[in-house]
Amino acid sequence: MEDEKYKNYLGDLGSITKEYAREAIKDHMAAKGTNEENFKTGYMMAFHRVVTLMQQQAESFEIPLNEIGLADIDENEFLK
Repeated sequence: MEDEKYKNYLGDLGSITKEYAREAIKDHMAAKGTNEENFKTGYMMAFHRVVTLMQQQAESFEIPLNEIGLADIDENEFLK
């Protein structure tokens, strides 16, 4: 029962982080050429760091990325 709580937490954390990351990518693209471009770029890159860190740590602990909601996002999404 206790393990399920942590599994659910990590699954939600990964999915929500991915959702926010994709929103940050869209905001970054929309801000190109505006006064907000630098801020939106930095905000997006912060999510890049968080997502890739979570993925790397999951792999280190042999946790499948689909279990934490991060199997279908990769760093190339941030580099378009």
